[in-house]
Amino acid sequence: QVKLVESGGGSVQAGESLTLSCEVSGGVIFRRNAVGWFRQAPGKEREEIALYYPVGDRTDYHDSVKGRFTFSQDDAKNTLYLTMHNLEPADTGLYRCAAVCRSVTNGHCVEFYFLGQGTQVTVSS
Repeated sequence: QVKLVESGGGSVQAGESLTLSCEVSGGVIFRRNAVGWFRQAPGKEREEIALYYPVGDRTDYHDSVKGRFTFSQDDAKNTLYLTMHNLEPADTGLYRCAAVCRSVTNGHCVEFYFLGQGTQVTVSS
């Protein structure tokens, strides 16, 4: 049974940093599956924040976080990370990690088989 558990969220001031973690268990093979992070804010559609694709070894970032957020993964620990610097109030939301792409549109994974429950990030000005 695949399970994703996020941690590391919290309440911070604008300009501060946070690193989110996502422990993945249940047999997902890193580097062979698309994985990444989404953000859900009240009243907004879900946003793809950072998605890693093993084909081409590329990571796609949302335009609003480029240069501030960095995706990484530790294969030995089966853990995904999202390092966030210079946080802004607009970054506030529930951050959920995802694994194993289910549906692709125009080269982007739009649906994953597995999602975590999320960790809340709140940034105040």
